[in-house]
Amino acid sequence: MKRIVTVLLSLLLSACTSVDYNFTEATRTIRTERKMTFSYPAVRAPKFDDRKPHDWNGKTPWHYPVHGTDVSKYQGTVDWKTARDSGISFVFIKATEGGDRADERFAEHWAGARAVGLPRGAYHFYYFCRPAIEQAQWFIRNVPRDPDALPPVLDMEWNHLSPTCKKRPDAAIVRREMKIFLDTIERHYGKRPIIYTTIDFFDDNDLRRMQEYPFWLRSVAGHPNEKYGEHPWTFWQYTGTGKVPGIKGDADINVFAGSPEQWRTWVEGGKETQTIASQ
Repeated sequence: MKRIVTVLLSLLLSACTSVDYNFTEATRTIRTERKMTFSYPAVRAPKFDDRKPHDWNGKTPWHYPVHGTDVSKYQGTVDWKTARDSGISFVFIKATEGGDRADERFAEHWAGARAVGLPRGAYHFYYFCRPAIEQAQWFIRNVPRDPDALPPVLDMEWNHLSPTCKKRPDAAIVRREMKIFLDTIERHYGKRPIIYTTIDFFDDNDLRRMQEYPFWLRSVAGHPNEKYGEHPWTFWQYTGTGKVPGIKGDADINVFAGSPEQWRTWVEGGKETQTIASQ
């Protein structure tokens, strides 16, 4: 009788939940059939404190209602509920760098943001002394294929402080390697990746040619339209010295280009990641 009860209980549990184990060096993810419930902005156009505020002219960051942050190991442990309740609506989390470095707090941040219903995505910091395909494979090894996650991000910027790699390849080579990385992770995750970049890198490598991708632009001393011209963007990183409740020390803060309604549509849009025109 005891054996029969055990078998029936096992069958009942297997009928309710499909569990997918994804083991990597950094994390184990358990995914069920239940769709993730996201938290959408409760605070419209939050205005966070800033240790070194810029005197904005024209369109200010708080012109946009949907704000988020990005984190790595340097932010330490984050109180995600407090950050969410303060007006943070999304987070991008550093996962990997180059072809052999994984962020030590990726698994912690990835699970913590999900636990409070905060949309989150992973990003890779590009290293110019490693082939793009190896870097894409490293990212895939370390980042779970979660259908609820935001699209993956490729972080492209010059890193003059690198102790091991001072390379600055020709623009055509940069774009070619970017395309290899982007195509590889798009095939794996089924979502069009986002390109994060800085003003100098964007100009030096003529990234205007890559308008088929959503862009996340850094511009801490002027609206993106002032610094990047009319190039379309979906996210704007407007400070690296912000103050976000729940995050210790300086925080990066970003805005989404559209309305709360567009944000919901964008997050739930499935495989196709569209560029949102700045309002």
